[in-house]
Amino acid sequence: MNDHMMRAVLFDRYGSPDVLYVGQVTRPEPTPGQALVRVRAFSVNGGELAARAGRLRLVTGRKFPQRVGLDFTGEVVALGAGATEATVGDRVWGVLGRASGFGSAAEYVTVPAGRLGRVPDGLDLVDAAALPVATTAVTALRDKAGLRAGERLLVRGAAGGVGNAAVQLGRAYGAEVTALARATNLDFVRGLGAHKAVDHRAVPSGELGRFDVVLDTVGTDLRSFRRLLNPGGRMVTIAFDPTRPAASLGYLMASAVHGRGRVRFFSGNPKREELDDLARHVVEGKLRPAVDTVFPLQETVAAHRALEAGGVQGKFVVKVA
Repeated sequence: MNDHMMRAVLFDRYGSPDVLYVGQVTRPEPTPGQALVRVRAFSVNGGELAARAGRLRLVTGRKFPQRVGLDFTGEVVALGAGATEATVGDRVWGVLGRASGFGSAAEYVTVPAGRLGRVPDGLDLVDAAALPVATTAVTALRDKAGLRAGERLLVRGAAGGVGNAAVQLGRAYGAEVTALARATNLDFVRGLGAHKAVDHRAVPSGELGRFDVVLDTVGTDLRSFRRLLNPGGRMVTIAFDPTRPAASLGYLMASAVHGRGRVRFFSGNPKREELDDLARHVVEGKLRPAVDTVFPLQETVAAHRALEAGGVQGKFVVKVA
């Protein structure tokens, strides 16, 4: 492979994980304000599964090949003109912006230097790849829900990428944390700090009790979980029902004006400030990476297949050799 090419994970049609393959594409060069990052690892996220399957084709279109990969860790190897927010050699992490789409499943990626955060010293870059998505949990609990010490927090999807971070942060913020997860994951979420771990398949939502904050990472049955809010309670969701996206959006809009407790929806898009907050949480011991399995780049298909199968404990991470 010549110096102007790199390996990247691609797909030429929408479909199952089997459409993915490792191919060669032109290595990007940093434009003014950008950093070129040699990618060491990335994680697999639910949004890219939906994109690969074609459920977001109104956004992703029909031009192929398309790319996967949203977050990344690595080292800065070159800078474009005026990119003063980073230095060559920095160990960094980040999330591609909404305008960039997917593409971190590759040997190199270009990113605006101001969107990069520095990985804390001593944190392995492969382990660190499990954490950029945790910025979503920080924003959801601290900024969107205003979680306070002593409040009751319910985390739905507690063993997943955002959910496991929310359990850890909820405990660190002084909340009483109830974690909803599969039966096989209950010990895992207890180990993260959950005061109570509940099998979501065995206990109906109406029997869970009342909560001051509900964090939903699943997107289905939002109405039932909204009913669990105490007066003054807040519910935040980061997901749509993939089978009924229009109905989900309609319900979220209606919740702003009808009934008790608005359901807030947002999609994480962290910049340097949020990534620096993340680093502080790691240094202070409030948050640690939870890596389920590490896959090599050529087995990205297996990583996608594993996440679709469910039962993840933390994150599936892909290491770029």
